[in-house]
Amino acid sequence: MSEVDFNDCDLSKSKFINCDLSGAAFERTQLIQTDFRTAYNYTIDPEKNNIKKAVFSLSGVRGLLRKYDIKIE
Repeated sequence: MSEVDFNDCDLSKSKFINCDLSGAAFERTQLIQTDFRTAYNYTIDPEKNNIKKAVFSLSGVRGLLRKYDIKIE
């Protein structure tokens, strides 16, 4: 699912199971209760998307913080 444009979509309660989301665009996207636990290579800006009660793996948190250019070890 790389390079997919999810801008302005309602993906609430979706499950991204083992999905490579590299280059996927998420802006103004409804991600309420969406499951990203096994998805990877995504970048999602929590300030530009509704991620209320979405589920992420600990390793996936980098994709939520990438815009801040911080190091996570």
